[in-house]
Amino acid sequence: MEHQQRSRARLSPSSDTEDMTKLLAPRLAHFAGVARTEHVTRAAQEMRVPQSTLSRAMVRLEQDLGVDLFARHGRTVSLTPAGRTFLASVERALAEIGRAAEEVRADADPATGKVAFGFLHTMGAETVPGLIHAFRADHPRIRFSLVQNYGEAMIERLRSGELDLCLTSPVPDAPDLVARRLDEQKLRLVVPADHRLASRKRVRLAEAADETFVTLEPGYGMRRITDDLCQEAGFKPRIAFEGEEAETLRGLVAAGLGVALLPPPAVPRPGVVELTVTAPRAAREIGVAWLADRPDTPPVAAFKKFLLSRRGNLLPT
Repeated sequence: MEHQQRSRARLSPSSDTEDMTKLLAPRLAHFAGVARTEHVTRAAQEMRVPQSTLSRAMVRLEQDLGVDLFARHGRTVSLTPAGRTFLASVERALAEIGRAAEEVRADADPATGKVAFGFLHTMGAETVPGLIHAFRADHPRIRFSLVQNYGEAMIERLRSGELDLCLTSPVPDAPDLVARRLDEQKLRLVVPADHRLASRKRVRLAEAADETFVTLEPGYGMRRITDDLCQEAGFKPRIAFEGEEAETLRGLVAAGLGVALLPPPAVPRPGVVELTVTAPRAAREIGVAWLADRPDTPPVAAFKKFLLSRRGNLLPT
């Protein structure tokens, strides 16, 4: 009769994998404790739970699985072959849970925790290394997981939980995000060294209306800013090439393939001239963003406070 009841339990709707996991999970540590001691009373004492509670939990576990995990011998028990198979997987699962718990505790540690930080490609050469160096003067053991990407991709990673914070441009405006403007970066019209405008120091963007442009791909903040500034100057840019990195675009400008609107380089590049744009006002805002409803770990809170303290002084001069 007991065997028939357990067979029915195995075939019931509760045997669905997800439902079964939810049903079994709270009992796995109890099962491992009984299996380890092979004695319900001793296991109950070690785990500080009533013996009757533990006994009922083991019976229910066997009923839910539809198999005998223990052979009873008075006050002692021994594992059946099915019990030994189950125990091996349970011990691996509990060990993995333990490792995961230790990892998240370590990441949240105020002194040695981790910050997952995203930033634009154009900020990787000087800005971000300088920020992290300055921050670690007071927090020398905090670790960073760094991601370089374009703005929209970083916002997606924020929302998926892969990033804690990101530096991006333009500063995002979305109900699920908190964003703070930190600084502003002037943009330049980059032309080949032998270009007709190369002898100038300043230029109106409208003077480049007939030029071919090299730009970042759609989805990049700088591409959106380039399109908007050209529209404000009264023209739609003719695009010859779309890339993923500003320095690649500078190389294409040096090769004579077009002109580009770009932030200043970390190191001057030969073969190009960088002109100040006088009209329209050519600049991009740099901001920090994070999810509105996500509580900060102490390391993230410390780095966020540090970034906000650099407002107006974020970028190298």
